[in-house]
Amino acid sequence: MGFSTDAIHIGQEADPATGAIIVPIYQTSTYVQTELGKNKGYEYSRTGNPTRAALERNIAALEGGTRGLAFASGMAAVHAVMSLLKAGDHVIAGRNLYGGTFRLFELVLKDYGLNFTYTDTRRADEVERALGSRTRLVFIETPTNPVMEITDIAAVAEIAHARGVLVAVDNTFSSPYFQRPIELGADIVVHSTTKYLNGHSDGVGGAVILKDPELARRIQFFQNAAGAVLSPFDSWLVLRGVKTLAVRMRQHDLNGRAVAQHLASHPKVKGVHYPGLPSHPQHELARRQMSGFGGMLSFETGSLENARILLKSVQLCSLAESLGGVESLISHPASMTHASVPAEERRRLGITDGLVRVSTGVEDVEDIIADLDRALDRIPA
Repeated sequence: MGFSTDAIHIGQEADPATGAIIVPIYQTSTYVQTELGKNKGYEYSRTGNPTRAALERNIAALEGGTRGLAFASGMAAVHAVMSLLKAGDHVIAGRNLYGGTFRLFELVLKDYGLNFTYTDTRRADEVERALGSRTRLVFIETPTNPVMEITDIAAVAEIAHARGVLVAVDNTFSSPYFQRPIELGADIVVHSTTKYLNGHSDGVGGAVILKDPELARRIQFFQNAAGAVLSPFDSWLVLRGVKTLAVRMRQHDLNGRAVAQHLASHPKVKGVHYPGLPSHPQHELARRQMSGFGGMLSFETGSLENARILLKSVQLCSLAESLGGVESLISHPASMTHASVPAEERRRLGITDGLVRVSTGVEDVEDIIADLDRALDRIPA
């Protein structure tokens, strides 16, 4: 069946006990067992919960994986993936990662003996040169946060698999509606469900989707052992959000394209990062790899003071962390999402003090543009 049909129905069958068309919130910590050694499929909600199980079935289907597992946050999901590794293993990571992922790698996991090399994964040859005898994983974001670089997933997967190396893709920015990394060769897909999958800025969560059943078994073991599971209520919120994912993503895409095109011609904007613009250096790759470009973009105001003026002046766009909600959010990556990245590295990646990131919502796009224009007008000529 089609994507929208799967999003609405897989894992979301009517409740057999009551006929409720919406999956119930099984807000329970434990389950009564019929007799010693016999239960009805559940023992304890850290190990398994029917609401979470419904979400896990749903996201696995949407990403084309064999198994999905839901976690308490996107970072918990990334940490679960890294649990596949052991001290001495080497990871090749994209040079432009979400600041929280970089912080986890550099300030936590390095202390446990993992080694990281950050490469420009836009260049498959650089990934190949970075491969070593202890390389076990290539971890990439595409598009990247916040400068929207695109990695050729199929090319990287081919190179990595030739050496027996796994490939994990953070697909948060695109959602499975616009990009399906497993179909392009990835082994593992990671999401912050907080973002587009939930879509309503009212829950925090994460997900890991896997192609290989054995890898899924290992991640599930870690999920239960470490316990950073998604709560029943938050699972229910994501299930509710996923039902409208296709509709929302189409509108995010329409609005994102319109806002990016407008900003690209604005005299006070120094540059726009959006893969849907023909001027984007990897526009053709994005067209081949993605079925749409989404609502995420960033643009250069020229200075920290200009960014501060703009961010103080917007009214419809809310200055806030996060992304992917129905409302438009605007942020300052250098001091917010990527504050944990050293300043010199930020500048090298193009995350300047004047860079502003926009998560375009699903409001009337004319209102989003008018709000940005009013704020840009306050920046001195």
